[in-house]
Amino acid sequence: MSSNRITSSRMNSITRRLVASYTTREIWGIVVSSLLICVLAIVIFMIATEHSALGFFSISTQRSFDINKNSSGKIAEIIYKLSTESGLSEEVEVSRPLKIIIGICSGVFVLRLLLLFAIGIPLQNRKIKKMLSPLNELALRADELSRIEFGEDKYQLIEDAISHLDGDENSSLSLGDRDLLGVEAAINNLLVRVRESNMQQARFVNDASHELRTPIAVISGYADMLSRWGKDDEKVLEESIDAIKKESTRMSHLVEQLLFLARGDSGRTALQLEKTNLTELIQEAYEESVMIDETHVYRLILPEYDMPSIQADPGLLKQAVRILIDNAAKYTKEHDEIILSAGLSGGHPFLQVQDSGIGMAEADVSHMFERFYRADEARSFEGRGLGLSIAKWIVDKHGGHFEILSRPDLGTRIKIVL
Repeated sequence: MSSNRITSSRMNSITRRLVASYTTREIWGIVVSSLLICVLAIVIFMIATEHSALGFFSISTQRSFDINKNSSGKIAEIIYKLSTESGLSEEVEVSRPLKIIIGICSGVFVLRLLLLFAIGIPLQNRKIKKMLSPLNELALRADELSRIEFGEDKYQLIEDAISHLDGDENSSLSLGDRDLLGVEAAINNLLVRVRESNMQQARFVNDASHELRTPIAVISGYADMLSRWGKDDEKVLEESIDAIKKESTRMSHLVEQLLFLARGDSGRTALQLEKTNLTELIQEAYEESVMIDETHVYRLILPEYDMPSIQADPGLLKQAVRILIDNAAKYTKEHDEIILSAGLSGGHPFLQVQDSGIGMAEADVSHMFERFYRADEARSFEGRGLGLSIAKWIVDKHGGHFEILSRPDLGTRIKIVL
């Protein structure tokens, strides 16, 4: 018998044992429940009979049965005798109703057993096989691996193939050995992930260098102006100092954003979780926005019900909301409205920022959280394209997600669902 057949036989044996265990439990359940139902039906019948015969039911009533049998020894009749403390007595023949009740209960019992064997057990058998199929597949694969002759020549083949890989981004490992197809696929998948990671890292460094180059060039240019004419020309002196301060602030902000993302990527930024009220958080963000930004109209919409508190890092979560608010203010005309709100969506709490700005095309929405990505419409506005990447990192760490609706020239609505 082949090893595959042995493995399948073992899985079938396990399936049979599980089905047998299920069948035993179900049969016992049917027996016990049927007996309880039958006893309950008889008790209810006897109470109803007593009430009909005496006009009332009393615990103190004395009750007894007389069972009369015929010549063949079978029960001919059952007399239910009742005697009250007041001297009232009645006798009721109950054999026929009891036989009907017992017959119905027996019929239901048999029907439940038939349904179990006709439907329940086959369904359970298929369910167990479906549940065990991944294990069966895993067992077969493990058996195949165990039969591979993985000797020194195999290791040497892998080592030689890896050592001859060139730096071409499209190069892949080819071992030419049927036994090593799984190893070959695993190494090639690893190569793809490593190359993607290197490309992303290189792109990030290039973009960061490009973004830092501009403020450095501006500062250097104004420093040259200061050294040539700034000592004698107060206008040049004032313009140069203002420009250097402005670019230094921008560069400092950019470096802070880069450091935040770098710390996040390396796992050095830990969440300080505490009980957080999202209504209070969005209200604080609203009040701060009204205070620091007088060029836009801010409106706060809060739910009429009490929002449940969640475990979150209020500082980082508020930072994510502020990033969305800053973006909304950047791309919204002066005196236009920006709406902040909170509530529940499908049982999950959310924070939402909605503007009436330039909006985004559908193609840009899918890229909006990429680092340094800026849509064509946004390139004329000040910014580095890192804020939303930071917001996404924060929301991801909280186990949340974004829901975005944006239309060009109509505005953008971004919802943080937690």
